[in-house]
Amino acid sequence: MNKTELVAEVANKADISKEAAADAVDATFENIASALRSGDTVRIVGFGNFQVAQRKASTGRNPRTGETIQIPASRVPKFKAGKALKEAVNG
Repeated sequence: MNKTELVAEVANKADISKEAAADAVDATFENIASALRSGDTVRIVGFGNFQVAQRKASTGRNPRTGETIQIPASRVPKFKAGKALKEAVNG
């Protein structure tokens, strides 16, 4: 499912226009990204948790040249599925 299909499903299930559904989906994604940017965890009960993890600096290799390169430390988003979501996928 891509974003367009998600918007169509939200519009259908909530009985709202696609424009309103697109605004709601965009606002949801923007708020999750904003919270993660500031270091917060986003907990959606029954769905899961979005959080930021710190990735350490490492050494990598350029596959074309074989040259060793330094990969800097970075912050990466992570998602951990909640119990209800896991059960819905497996059930």
